[in-house]
Amino acid sequence: MTRQPFLQDLLVCLHAPTQAWSASDGQVRGSGTQGLMHADVRVLSRAVLTVGGEEPEVLAAGPEGAGTVRIVAVARSVDGPGADPTTRVERRRLVAPGRMTEEITLSCATAEPVVAEVAVTLASDMAPMDRIKYGAGTTAHAPAPGPPARWTGPDGIEVRVDAPTAEVELTPDGAVLRWHVTVAAAAPRTLTWTAHVTDTAAVVLPAPGPAEWSAPRVDAADRRLPGLVRQSLADLESLRLRSTLAPDSTFLAAGAPWFLTLFGRDSLWAARMLLPLGTDLARGTLRTLGAAQGTRTDPRTAEQPGKILHELRREELVIDAHTVLPPLYYGTIDATPLWVCLLHDAWRWGMAEDDVAALLPHLEAALTWMGDHGDADGDGFLEYLDTSGTGLANQGWKDSGDSIQWRDGTLAAGTIALCEVQGYAHEAARGGAALLEAFGRSGAERWRDWAARLAGRFRESFWVDDGAGPYPAVALDGAKRPVDSLTSNIGHLLGTGLLTAAEEELVVVRLTSADMDSGYGLRTLSTRAGGYWPLSYHGGTVWPHDTAIAVMSMARAGFVTEAERLGSGLLEAAPHFSYRLPELFSGDARGTVPGPVPYPAACRPQAWSAAAAVALITAALGLRADVPAGELHVRPAGGAVTEGLAVTGLRLAGHELSVDVGRARDVVVRTGADLRVVAT
Repeated sequence: MTRQPFLQDLLVCLHAPTQAWSASDGQVRGSGTQGLMHADVRVLSRAVLTVGGEEPEVLAAGPEGAGTVRIVAVARSVDGPGADPTTRVERRRLVAPGRMTEEITLSCATAEPVVAEVAVTLASDMAPMDRIKYGAGTTAHAPAPGPPARWTGPDGIEVRVDAPTAEVELTPDGAVLRWHVTVAAAAPRTLTWTAHVTDTAAVVLPAPGPAEWSAPRVDAADRRLPGLVRQSLADLESLRLRSTLAPDSTFLAAGAPWFLTLFGRDSLWAARMLLPLGTDLARGTLRTLGAAQGTRTDPRTAEQPGKILHELRREELVIDAHTVLPPLYYGTIDATPLWVCLLHDAWRWGMAEDDVAALLPHLEAALTWMGDHGDADGDGFLEYLDTSGTGLANQGWKDSGDSIQWRDGTLAAGTIALCEVQGYAHEAARGGAALLEAFGRSGAERWRDWAARLAGRFRESFWVDDGAGPYPAVALDGAKRPVDSLTSNIGHLLGTGLLTAAEEELVVVRLTSADMDSGYGLRTLSTRAGGYWPLSYHGGTVWPHDTAIAVMSMARAGFVTEAERLGSGLLEAAPHFSYRLPELFSGDARGTVPGPVPYPAACRPQAWSAAAAVALITAALGLRADVPAGELHVRPAGGAVTEGLAVTGLRLAGHELSVDVGRARDVVVRTGADLRVVAT
């Protein structure tokens, strides 16, 4: 029986596309997800340190900036007499694209020098990511003959280990690096070894230079917010990537370890949340996805003309016996309208007109896909159905097999029209129309009319009532029945223009109720639903990005107080995860557990979870930019999160933007952009 390995206790060190996962003591023992991975292949499955024939005993371990972790341990095998540990071992791991270096420093406080053998035992299984994720067995590869220690894997991937001062012994299962050291008090000894990875068949590449966004300074009475922003920006920097599709453009990988590659919706949402820090990341993300925009109809890959891809891999991804995804896979219903929404929002935040204009052909193709291909059965809604028999059964952001269910817990079947996708499509049609009109291209009225008709159909088809009040169903099933579970998906509808003001208020009331708001964030499914379980991947857990989208959307729709209250739950959760918000965590109510319970296989860092920190700032300040109209709207929430909140180093139309709410709630906005500031 295979089991997906857990991650919650592991130590991660990464700089995309390379990542190192170890046990909490820093040892890589070859079990579960532990190992050095590059581009979906585990190139080292074992890296175990011993001093004097024994493993050091760890005292502390954790991240030390982007791409670095430090482990502090003691070597009791060579300690002197007495209760005090006298021989200390520090293991500093540094990961850069295609490289991992370990610096092992021994120091002592003994009267006589410490003499010891230091060894690092290495192995490689060259396992693909899908075998690691689903707990399938792997076999150690023998190293290539001759020094240095070297292993070759599939499709031109290779790892070479250099340890200039070590003795290197090759074995059938791996290699051993050995040093014979003498350490005296006040004279530490540092040993170094490095793993170098080459990959001639790479589809993702490291991003050069500094990050594409500004690094704002956040001051607030609530010190958790600055802490969350600092850690989140460091994590985002480690997730920067390029692809062979558009080598000059940067995007954010979805998350580590499972999704360290290009994902349409994830990369789009992360770039959208980071727009207040600049538009360069949005431009790179749009260009990368535009370069692979669909041009033909292919049921196997789910490609269609104008469609934006779902994910990119170096080889096919085997999920189970029935689900095998090709390397370039388009099975997503939401990435295409989200691409349009990002382009529109980036334009509003001041992306250069030449950059916007260059992407308009992709915009027109994406809109055409919504009208011609996104509606699989001609009922006027965007919907999905896997026709290949080997693709994803669910193709929204909740893409697990049991994510779309009725209130009693039974699964919905047939073509699925998700509620939030109709909101994305409505917003994309209106935003696309605004872009077409502003740049003198035809078709604006067509898409405004299309959006209006979609809103009318949604109002007629999606609303249900469970006795506690009306709300939009999560989806329509194949028989066009509204699937009546109450989910977080409805939070994505706010601010899209699909709902009336009265309808938005009904949605906010349901989202802020105790069955949806856990106190640590928004549950994906109401506790009153038959299928609710606090550790169900999409059926009761809290996803920080999902909460952040609801928070931003509430603020955009004018519900700033409710947005701040919901967003404060993420601040409650953040310290429990050392300010690195994971992909998801348990939906247990605050006060019923010691803290938010980890989901054991959650990715961390995760791009859209990290980007949620910036989304909280955007919502707290009520920022809404419209550079083409010459306006910046600021509407602080006025609650505890915004007390004394001052943010400097935001970016707007290429200029610095600072907003200081002040303890007296007097808002001061400073920017070099020539805009009229509307503060409410």
